[in-house]
Amino acid sequence: MSVKALFDLSGRVALVTGGSRGLGLQMAEALGEMGCKLAITARKADELEEAKAHLRARDIEVESFVNDLSKFDQIPGLVDRVVERFGTVDVLVNNAGATWGAPAEDYPDAAWHKVMDLNVNATFFLSREVGRRCMIPAKAGKIIVIASAAGLKGTPPGMNTIAYNTSKAAAIHFARTLASEWGPYNINVNAICPGFFPSKLANGLIEKLSDTLLARTPLRRIGGEEDLKGAVVFLASEASRHITGQALVVDGGASII
Repeated sequence: MSVKALFDLSGRVALVTGGSRGLGLQMAEALGEMGCKLAITARKADELEEAKAHLRARDIEVESFVNDLSKFDQIPGLVDRVVERFGTVDVLVNNAGATWGAPAEDYPDAAWHKVMDLNVNATFFLSREVGRRCMIPAKAGKIIVIASAAGLKGTPPGMNTIAYNTSKAAAIHFARTLASEWGPYNINVNAICPGFFPSKLANGLIEKLSDTLLARTPLRRIGGEEDLKGAVVFLASEASRHITGQALVVDGGASII
């Protein structure tokens, strides 16, 4: 098989959660450009419509599905709608997430549960549903968990994001464990661990800590609008067919210092 063929995603169906903006939209665009049919989901209908128009303007086949993944009972229905529209799911990108900042000693119970429910529980429930409905019967599939470089370490002074860091560490180990269980079904499960990228979740911290972040990053920049595209295409394609249970860090080298 040629190298170009290894990266070709023509005809594959990719479901991207949190696909209406930010990193989710960046990854959806990359998968669509490489040939995927896209199902994007998020909570806000207006943002999904904007994202769908953006993708269709690039000749990408895409449908949007309004869904709140924190309402776990809605997850089977979401998969029903995607399968009804596209027939299956070949690639699942678990990107939807939440964060909350507060000192550990004052961290609200509701905030802890919100972060864990979306970043860990919803990722499991959706992966389980897609796996048993689509990927296990097909003996093929790619699951990509968007974790974070924050899942590899504690928090710098002033960040106070204990639930987020904990949830992203769990997401990394979720990918490792599911990869070990579903490898015999020819399903690859990997994590991407972005560092700081402009997003609704991170913009406040980037603004507050900009100089410090750049000084601690060997490449002296934060992530940009193209910097996750190669990673997600690689892990969604046959180019990564012998890679599973891994966490690919995309952070400009910040985590090595």
